[in-house]
Amino acid sequence: MAQNNIDNIKDHAELFHQDEYQELFAAKKQFEGGHDPDLVAQTAEWTKTWEYREKNFAREALTVNPAKACQPLGAILAAVGFEGTLPFVHGSQGCVAYFRSHFTRHFKEPFSAVSSSMTEDAAVFGGQNNLIDGLANSYSLYNPKMIAICTTCMAEVIGDDLQAFITNAKAAGSVPEEFPVPYAHTPSFVGSHITGYDNMMKGILSNLTKGKKAETTNGKINFIPGFETYIGNLREIKRIASLVGVNYTLLADNSDYLDSPNDGEYRMYQGGTTLEDAADSINAETTIAFQSYSTTKTREYIEKEWHQPTSVVRPVGIRGTDEFLIKLSALTGKPIPQELEDERGRAVDALTDSQAWLHGKKVALYGDPDLVIGLVQFLLEIGAEPVHIVVSNTTHEFEAELRALLDTSPFGANATIWGGKDLWHLRSLLFTEPVDLLIGNSYGKYLWRDTHTPLVRIGYPIFDRHHLHRYSTYGYQGTINLLNWIVNTLLDELDRNTIVPAKTDISYDLIR
Repeated sequence: MAQNNIDNIKDHAELFHQDEYQELFAAKKQFEGGHDPDLVAQTAEWTKTWEYREKNFAREALTVNPAKACQPLGAILAAVGFEGTLPFVHGSQGCVAYFRSHFTRHFKEPFSAVSSSMTEDAAVFGGQNNLIDGLANSYSLYNPKMIAICTTCMAEVIGDDLQAFITNAKAAGSVPEEFPVPYAHTPSFVGSHITGYDNMMKGILSNLTKGKKAETTNGKINFIPGFETYIGNLREIKRIASLVGVNYTLLADNSDYLDSPNDGEYRMYQGGTTLEDAADSINAETTIAFQSYSTTKTREYIEKEWHQPTSVVRPVGIRGTDEFLIKLSALTGKPIPQELEDERGRAVDALTDSQAWLHGKKVALYGDPDLVIGLVQFLLEIGAEPVHIVVSNTTHEFEAELRALLDTSPFGANATIWGGKDLWHLRSLLFTEPVDLLIGNSYGKYLWRDTHTPLVRIGYPIFDRHHLHRYSTYGYQGTINLLNWIVNTLLDELDRNTIVPAKTDISYDLIR
């Protein structure tokens, strides 16, 4: 075969078009028993109709491509933001392999996590022995400073008790008695990845801060990013805080772990918030979360157990960034630096430059609740009109907050919030009520292929484009990034639609 020649190794995009593979595909079809091609084409056209849309939205027992993942995915992302922390998934090897590969494909970085390797016998008799042995092996082999444990469906269905198992593991000598082993129960059959993040963050903070409450505050402000997959956002928050002169603790900082320098030496644990700083976070003046719905339980715990005020600020767009800076200035008594004032002016100037191309454009978008609220706020700022808003992991509180935001602008008047729906629902919406632009993660490329709606890749995961996670969407610089991605996608589409010589190229302009 052609692949035997090492000088002629082809990417699969070319490989499978070679004659030998095309012959294999043709032979395979003879045994598939497929439907008549004309019937397939006819049915495909029917799925674009209002009649099919009504049937599609009537389904209850089937979900097709939901815009969410399961709890342990968020739990292990929370864990790696802390110094020397090894995520430990109490469940099967297949689950943790999925989580690791999911993050590796998005961040293009190795992601370390281990499992208790539960199999059939553990499903019947319980996974305590697996966890005891797994903790001992992880501690001796990987030399972590903390092991954070979460669960999968298997462990939750049989009712494994993590607190009891960890106590027994320490009694058995798997890890020292004083070694921190926070945990969170994260069943995949309820909630989503943002729930898992919240559960693990609460578990880690409750473990590390136990007995650390002081009589006076440390003068710091805690920042909780939430389920954040833009490394640039973490660095932007740190940069802004430094410019303002804020003494802060980031709970937690996985920016170096997920975007480490290539200097020829592998380090299993890169960066992270120190365990000492995390333990002292109980003594901060206040806690600011940049996401609401991935930090709900954590903020409730902080307010109730630490007696510390919390708030939510989403520094997306001009309005969101203004609110963040005003809050920092009010909390610290320090003025907003001129450097940030200048950045604001540049962002406003950029929005003004592009406004004519954005005004009145109809947009469909999907993603996590906090991401969607930030994007909708930005779209309203630029005069675009959100029309279809799909959030699979919705809540009543989120929908009420989003509706209130939409009601603040005439550009939000025609928006519909499709809570609990999936991307197959969105496909019907795009065919029956077309829009100018689609915003979402990489899974939106199938909607782009079917409906030809231009796609702006914003969110998680982004597998099919490189380095977008390194940018910020927060702050005034993040405002320019969002503007850049959105307006240039529209201009690219305009060029594609005016490219036919002597027919449509009247508007194929050099200047836009």
